[in-house]
Order: sequence, then structure tokens, then C-alpha cells
Amino acid sequence: MRAPVILIAAVLVSFCFVSADDTQAAAPTTLPGFSESDVEYIKQKEEKFEFQAEVSRLMDIIINSLYSNREIFLREIISNASDALDKIRFKSLTDKAELGEGDVAELDIRISFDKKAKTLTITDKGIGMTKEELIKNLGVVANSGTTQFLQAAGKGGAEPLQLIGQFGVGFYSVYLVADRVTVASKSNASDKQFIWMSAADKTFTVVEDPRGNTLGRGTSVTLHIKEDAEEFLDQSSLERIASKYSEFINFPIYLQVTKTESKEVPVEEEAKDDESKEGEDVEVKDEDEKKEEKKKTKTVTEEVTSWKLLNEQKAIWTRKPADVTPKEYEDFYKALTKDYSGFLDHVHFSAEGEIAFKSILYIPKVAAHDLYDKYYGKSTSLKLYVRRVLISDEFEDFMPRYLSFIKGVVDSDDLPLNVGRETLAKSKVLKVMGKKLTRKALQMLQDLAKEEEKEVEDEKKKAEEKKDEEKTDKEEEEKKEEKKPKKRYTEFYGQFGKSIKLGIIEDSSNKAKLAKLLRFPTTKSDTAISLQEYVDRMKEKQDSIYYITGESLDAVKSSPFLERLKQRNLEVVMMTDPLDEYVVTQLQDFEGKKLMSVTKEGLQLPEDGDEKKKEAAYEKKYESLCKWLKNVLGDKVEKVKVSNRIAESPAVLVTGQFGWSANMERIMKAQTFSDPSKQQYMVSKKTLEINPRHPLIKEMRERAEANPDEEGLKDLATLMYDSALVSSGFTIDQAKDFSARIHRVMSVGLKVDPSAPVEDDADLDLSDADEPTSDATSAESDSSDATKEDDKDEL
Repeated sequence: MRAPVILIAAVLVSFCFVSADDTQAAAPTTLPGFSESDVEYIKQKEEKFEFQAEVSRLMDIIINSLYSNREIFLREIISNASDALDKIRFKSLTDKAELGEGDVAELDIRISFDKKAKTLTITDKGIGMTKEELIKNLGVVANSGTTQFLQAAGKGGAEPLQLIGQFGVGFYSVYLVADRVTVASKSNASDKQFIWMSAADKTFTVVEDPRGNTLGRGTSVTLHIKEDAEEFLDQSSLERIASKYSEFINFPIYLQVTKTESKEVPVEEEAKDDESKEGEDVEVKDEDEKKEEKKKTKTVTEEVTSWKLLNEQKAIWTRKPADVTPKEYEDFYKALTKDYSGFLDHVHFSAEGEIAFKSILYIPKVAAHDLYDKYYGKSTSLKLYVRRVLISDEFEDFMPRYLSFIKGVVDSDDLPLNVGRETLAKSKVLKVMGKKLTRKALQMLQDLAKEEEKEVEDEKKKAEEKKDEEKTDKEEEEKKEEKKPKKRYTEFYGQFGKSIKLGIIEDSSNKAKLAKLLRFPTTKSDTAISLQEYVDRMKEKQDSIYYITGESLDAVKSSPFLERLKQRNLEVVMMTDPLDEYVVTQLQDFEGKKLMSVTKEGLQLPEDGDEKKKEAAYEKKYESLCKWLKNVLGDKVEKVKVSNRIAESPAVLVTGQFGWSANMERIMKAQTFSDPSKQQYMVSKKTLEINPRHPLIKEMRERAEANPDEEGLKDLATLMYDSALVSSGFTIDQAKDFSARIHRVMSVGLKVDPSAPVEDDADLDLSDADEPTSDATSAESDSSDATKEDDKDEL
């Protein structure tokens, strides 16, 4: 609601500088609830008045409500100076005399400061202002000389140039840091130079400059800095602010800098009084002695003032991509981001339509060390410019958060801004820009992935063509090394793969595009591959994409869940990133193929008729054992069934289709603020799946049918459950019970009575034991011996 209030305030202030005739508005022809005669009466009898406003109070509201960051004042003044320079350059196209000669013709902006006088001065060689323009442009709030200039220049046709400030309030940001402002200006339209002065109250003064024409042409704004704003009289602060906001202004910006230099100067002899020399002998020196005296010097320091150029880097996004060299893109990236590790790829484009803008987007080579630590902080690394003036580099909704690693610039000539240009209007235009930028960023990633896929495919073809040829020549081997694929996308995925996964979780509209960018290792490929490549080499009868999640690649490779699939030569995607658990909940399918976890129930493998018959026969044969195991294990498992996924292990534990997997359960338990009471509803009931081909299961079935109440067999069944719990990725909750079962099984194996008591040491025979010598006693003895030796030495 801030912007409308400020606009109203600005309009009210402007009323105080215009005549009553200018504020007359036509009376309405109709009024709701009034008859025609009533309306006619109102027209004849109405009285009109001007709005009254306390100017000093309104100025205070505008200054303190318009900007939240005080350093913005320098951006506003430099922007005004840039507009003034653009105006004179535009006028010089038709009249070269307007530009002048000598120093005046050098269009630039210069910043200087005086710590003693507490002043900061910004001078330009722009179009300047006459006395009347000073009164109108600076004395009437929200009156923009830029807007009037554009209107006058555009009467002959299309708008000839784009200028920055068109609201007329940016100048007043100076009062954020200054309690008084002096503006000196000289225009070609006037022979005299004038001074405008004000202290942000209800008055201002204009007077002819008694110094004469010191500017030649242009405007000089001198700020008398407040006591609490003296940091803006610091050289490094001014350099940082000017470089940050105005780095890409078309005209050179110079800062007056002072540095201390040392130099050698001749030593001067002290003058002697001629009168004191009377009567004294005059010392005669030869030529060599005189030369030696002349060579005597001393080192002195002095303050040297010079002008430092602040905006050497040019706005290359304003040029056509074909006109920009790779070296320029590289230099621009380093200047923009201060990242000297370089970038992987970039895209330079212009967008048109509902809103027009130009942009350069970069993919860095290396991720920032805190990229994911501060993931929910600053959401983008893009800098938004309006006509090369930085507006902001922090937007919440400009681009999706998962693309925050993308760096670059966006520059728009017609972006709607509020009167302060500090924040963007909350409109759909910003969302339109965000969608276009997101689309370009994703396209850049897709192109990077396709480039690598093509390189790998070409390499495979070459390898097949030359597989029968002998390569013994060293030069051939070196060439082969040079032609290896660049694998730029692999390099990208190693740094920013988490961002792609976060995108699938957060951005449902682009989920299909992002899914194609995912890369995972599989049971048939240690090199990460795409889901598309997996689908392309699926078996004919395979309808699902099989995947497994786990803590590490080694743990997943040795998982019992993969045994049967490996036997059947079925490829399984291996996911070891904690984010993968969240990804698969969002990504239910890919290219019409359902993603199926091999650790959850309901696993369906491509089977022929004979295999289905075998499974049915096993289920019938082991039906009694499944019931017995369920009775023994009780609530620990929801059910027991014959497994179609294990080949070598006796049993595994699987979870329900819609609950947490074992890996997800582990991740959630590791959370710092996890609440077990709130997690119970997501913890799946476990299903024990047994391997009917395993000898242990066969023996257990026979013994369970012969003696179902045997305690030792129940212990073995429970121990098998514990073993399956660990091998399936779960943790044992009752460690004490597990340990007791292990000890009972050990007792049986060692033929020891499990109930035999632990021996008491009361019956231990101590007669043959040696006298123990403690460490303390030994140390004391050693110390005593050492003392005796010292005493002997002293004697």
C-alpha cells in the first residue's frame, strides 16, 4: 500500500505549485441518486477549492517512505546525470554545436567529496538547466523533465531514445543523507549559470551563480552530509555503491581518489645570514664537491589526487550475441559475479511480447559452498536492471528457488516500477518474466544434456568402427584422448544435481522437463544415466522402472532385494541421495512407465506362464509356514508371504506401497527435531517375505509342521526376522532381546545349557597366583630410585 500513498502525496504537493485554474475539473454530467435538475443545480451553485497541504510534512513523508535503503540516493543522482548526458547527446545529433568543444564535449560523470567540509558532489556535463527549468524540475515534486523531454522529442514519430527517470521524485532521495542540497547548473539555452538551494522544507532559493560559468555546461549537485551519514564520505563506500548500482551506465563514471605517494626531493641548504659571514674566510669548493652536494636528496610523502574510472565493464547484453566474443562473455561473468572459476554454459537472448527485456544467463562451473545451506534465503542470483541501472538483486518470486544457482542479468526498458524504482509493482508482468527466464534456463540445461548424449553416442560409434583395428601408435592414442567427450552435463550434475531434484519436488509445471535431466547409476552402469536411457533399453515385457533407495552405493549394491532381478537380468536404478526419497513421491512415472520400488510390496516382475505356476505352487506349499511365522512374530509383521524378489537370502522385510521405505524411515529418525509420536502414521507395517528355495526355510517348514511349539525353533524364527530387519535396512529397536536370542543360539551351538548360572568367583583358587604389582607402585619405586641416583650425584 506504500506506493499509492506516495503517489497521492506527490500529487498533493504539486497542487501547491499550480494555479487554481489548472486544478478545475469538469463537473459530472450525471450523479447516481440525483435527478437531472439536481445535477444542474450543483453545476450552477458549486464552489471549487484547492487542496491544502503542509509541504514540509509531505516532503518528509516522501523522503522517508519512498526508500528503505539510504545508499540508493547515489544511484538516483547518477541516473539523473546519465539522463542529462543522453539528452545533450541526442540534441547534438541534429546540432553538433550543442555538444561544444574541449572538456565540455567529454560526456562523463564525476564524483568528489570533501571530508572536512562534509560535502559530496556529483557533476555531469549533460544538458543542464535554465533558471526556469530549475524552478520547474526541482521545485515541483513529481514533475519530470525527462518525461517532458521524451514527449517533445517523440512528436515527430516513434520515441527516439530511452531515458531512466520519468517520475521526477528520485532527486529527493538526497535528503536521506543530506540536510541541505546545492545544485549549480548551466544550460546552452542560457548565458548564465544558476544555483538552486533547499533544505527539504517548504522553501527553496534560486540565484545567479556569482562564480560565473564554472561548469561550461551541465549540472553539479552538492550534498551537505548529515552527521549520521558520514560513511558516504568514505572513498571505498562510494566506490562500492557506484559500482554496484551504476556499473553499466553508458557514460564513464569517475571517482576522485586520494593516495599517499613517496618521492625523492633535493635537500636544500639552510640560508645563512650574509651579515654573519663578514670577516669569515670563504670556503672554496671544487666542481666535484659541488656535484656531490647537488645529489643529496630526501624522501617526502604527499597526497596525490586523481580520477578513477568505476565502470570499465560494458553492458554487453545490449549488443547482439553474434557481436560478442567468448572472451567478452568470460570477462563479463567474472566482473558480474566475482567468480573466477568460470562458467559451464550461457545463453544470451532478447524476449518480446507482453514485456520486452534482454538477458544473459550463466551456469557456474562450481556451486557456492553455501548454496544449499541457505537454500530458503535469497532465491536468485540474477540482477535486474532498468536501462542499465541496477534495481535489485534479491527477488522472492522472480525465478524458482531451485534455479538460484543461475547467475546473470536481466534488463528491461519498459518494466513497470513504482515511483521510487526501488521495488517492482506486484503485477503479472514479473511472473511473465519469471516464466520466460525459467524456460530459457531449463532449455540451456536440456541443450547441455543433449550435447553430452550426442558426444557419448559418437564416441561409441567410433569405438565400434575401430574395435577390430590394432592401435599401437602412440600418436593415435593421444588423439583418442583428445577426442573424449567433454561431459559438461556430468560436471554440472555433480555440482547442481540436488537443484534438479528440488525442482521436481517444488515445480509441478516443469516436472516432466526436469525428470529428463535426472541422472542415476544402475545395476548395469556405474556411470549415471538418464531415465530415458533406462527406458530405451528396457526388456520387451518390462512395464516398470525398478529402483532401490539406500544409504550408500555399496549398501545398495549388496542389498538382498536385488538378487532375483539380477538373476533375471533386469536393470535397477540405484538412488542414494536422501532427496531421492522425496523425488520418487512426486515422480510417479516417466514416459508412461511407472516407477516401482523393489523394497516395497506389490513388486511385479515380467514373468511367463511357467514362472507364475511355480510361484503359485510355492505359495500353496509354504502356506502353513507363513501362518506359523505370523503367529510367532505377532504384531512385528503385518503378514508373511512367499517372495518373488530374493534368490540367495532366506528372508527380507518389505514395506507397504504408500508408507515410508526403510531408507526413508532412517532419514526421518535422523532429523534433529523429529517427533516419533507424529511419525507413527507414516511408518509402514512390515511384510516378511521368505525364500522357498532356501535350505533354512525348507528345514524350518518341516520342523514347524512336526513340532510348532518348539521354543528353540521360535527363537530361530525370531532371529531370522532380526536378520532380515538388518539386511533390509531397518534398525533393531529391542537390542537387549536381540542380544539374548543370539546368546541362546550360541549356547545351543556350543552345547551349553542356556539356563546355566554365571559362576561365582568365591570358589576361585588363589594359591598359585603371583603377587600383583600395580602401576602406581612401580612408578613410585622408579621415582625413589631416581631420587637416590640424584643424591649420589650431588654427593
